[in-house]
Amino acid sequence: MESDKIVIIPTYNEKENIEKIIRAIYDLNESFHILIVDDGSPDGTANIVKKLQQNFTDSLFILQRKEKAGLGSAYIAGFKWSLERGYNYIFEMDADFSHNPEDLPKLYKACSEGADLAIGSRYCNGVSVINWPIGRVVMSYFASKYVRSVLGMNIFDTTAGFKCYKRIVLTTIDLDKVRMRGYGFQIEMKYTTFKLGFNIKEVPIIFIDRTEGTSKMNSGIFGEAFWGVIKMKFRRIRPRKNKSFS
Repeated sequence: MESDKIVIIPTYNEKENIEKIIRAIYDLNESFHILIVDDGSPDGTANIVKKLQQNFTDSLFILQRKEKAGLGSAYIAGFKWSLERGYNYIFEMDADFSHNPEDLPKLYKACSEGADLAIGSRYCNGVSVINWPIGRVVMSYFASKYVRSVLGMNIFDTTAGFKCYKRIVLTTIDLDKVRMRGYGFQIEMKYTTFKLGFNIKEVPIIFIDRTEGTSKMNSGIFGEAFWGVIKMKFRRIRPRKNKSFS
């Protein structure tokens, strides 16, 4: 199965969801490859993926890391892997179905029609979140509002983790200089894309909280994002000098 589109899914203890999400992506009419970046899940997530690779030999890949090293570093490892193999559209997606696989073609369409970064947005069309406690909805919504006001980005969902990048964006960003590794990684990548002058489009989605497995969110992740945004405001952002992936 040939494709210039790859979906990166970072995993840590996702045995309940991983086969379901992989099969749901392959059930789409649009053709996508999948890269699982597993941070040494002790629950056997990687073994499930390896078994599925027997059925999806040319389109399902796994990058295994020895330990849990943060969401940001998992995605950066996935970005580099995908760029080295020539993919033109590179997606970020969670394994737990909070991001609906059926929205992947919508993000691709936005990029194929001119966006350099398409964001699956919970807040660009009101608040579209299901099954979250009201406190978490309020915290997430106002976190995005805080980031928007501090950094001056015209993006409603600044912390969104469901995205499609065109290749040119990730070859222009100096991935080795991305500093945040947790929740703030999503903010930093959007801000860097924005500051480098790329076209960003938000695509409305409905976000549904996971029903199986355990959330990886904690207060320390939010703390990194809060202080990191202030530091980011005063950082000079320059394009990558040696675009070795081009």
